[in-house]
Amino acid sequence: MIQISLIINGEAVTASVDPRTTLVDFLREKLNLTGTHIGCEHGVCGACTVHLDGVSARSCITLAAACDGHDIRTIEGFDEDEKMNAIRAEFSAEHALQCGYCTPGMLMTAYDVTTRFDQLEEAAIRREMSGNLCRCTGYQGIVHAIQNVFAGKAKE
Repeated sequence: MIQISLIINGEAVTASVDPRTTLVDFLREKLNLTGTHIGCEHGVCGACTVHLDGVSARSCITLAAACDGHDIRTIEGFDEDEKMNAIRAEFSAEHALQCGYCTPGMLMTAYDVTTRFDQLEEAAIRREMSGNLCRCTGYQGIVHAIQNVFAGKAKE
C-alpha cells in the first residue's frame, strides 16, 4: 500500500491505496463517489471521465497513485456549478439522455468542450465528443444540447 494525498471536488483526501488501484475504483469504492461510471475499463467509452487538474481524463486507465498531489473533479463536484447546471438543463430539454449510463461522462466532456471553445460547428462538436460512447440516444440530442450551450454563450 502507498499513501496518496489529493484534492477531490475541492476537499483534501489522504488514503492508502494499492499501487494498481485505478482512479475510478478509488473514487467509487473508497470514497463512494459513484457518479463516475465504469464502462469498458479500457479508456474507450468515456463513462469514467473526470477532470484531472482541469482536463478531461479517463479514470479507468489512470492509477490513483499517479494522481498524488493533483486535483480531481468528479460529476458530484459540479452540483453548484452554473455552467454545468446550464449543460444539464440543455441535455434535459433536448432529451440527450436515455438510460443515463453514459450521461456523467458526456456531461464532463461537454463541460470541457464548452469551456475550451467559444463556438463549434456541429462536425467539430461531434469530433470533440467522439470519445464518449452512447448506445441509446443517437447523439443528435447531445449535439443539440451543446449547440444550445454555445448559443447561450454567444448571447452573454
